Amino acid sequence: MDLTLISLFCVIDDFCQELLPQWNAILLEDTNKKRNKPSQMSTSEIMTIMIYFHKSNYRNFKMYYLHVIKGSMVKYFPNSVSYNRFVELMPSILLPLCFFIAAQGKTATGIYFVDSTILRVCHEKRASQNRVFKGLAKKSKSTMGWYYGFKLHIIVNDMGELMAFKMSKATTDDRVVLPKMAENLTGKIIGDKGYISQKLFDQLYEKGLQLITKIRKNMKNKLVLMIDKILLRKRGIRKRRYLGRYFAHPMMQNRRAKRDDYKPSAVRVTQRYVP
Repeated sequence: MDLTLISLFCVIDDFCQELLPQWNAILLEDTNKKRNKPSQMSTSEIMTIMIYFHKSNYRNFKMYYLHVIKGSMVKYFPNSVSYNRFVELMPSILLPLCFFIAAQGKTATGIYFVDSTILRVCHEKRASQNRVFKGLAKKSKSTMGWYYGFKLHIIVNDMGELMAFKMSKATTDDRVVLPKMAENLTGKIIGDKGYISQKLFDQLYEKGLQLITKIRKNMKNKLVLMIDKILLRKRGIRKRRYLGRYFAHPMMQNRRAKRDDYKPSAVRVTQRYVP
């Protein structure tokens, strides 16, 4: 018996039982006549499968679904639909999944770490042939070279809990999204040299959040408190220990990606956030 899977389903199902009735009550009625046959699988089951997939070592979701969900785990999902039907159902759980992430408890410790990583959707040489993310994904350059896709921004506290996340276009500057992500945080936030900006520092400082970064080689030295120096030194440790958990999954690696590997990005974040 997989107690981790059962525990995850119970948490998600309890959340859906509270959210879905309220959500359906405020939705506008669709006047277009169309076939609306209810799915054999519940929203809770679909969300559980999408999240639990990222706890496996599979890189290809289709292989995971056919060999695991329809194979060794079929007893947990007796009403599982075909793979093609499941792919059609996946977009319906994106908003509930985002609400689920936002509803999870967060501890305001006063010390936070911010970083970003790339989300490659295909090889940059095949960008013009990509139809799934046409008009959404952009081509940009990171420290690892050129890529075509998106950028994921994450803030965690010093206990490794996810505080905020945001997906943006690949060309978006890290400093642009930080104020919105950190609007409810106070204390100190540590980032890399990509967040250096006096304007950003002043903007966050007015809201009670101090931005701490290392200086570039061509910048003058500044007087820094000893505690801030310690936090900067520990940023590398925290990044490997905490941010690394979110970025180290095979789905987040800088590699050639296949279409089946890239599904709603919120799912990838959730798999490291749910116990």
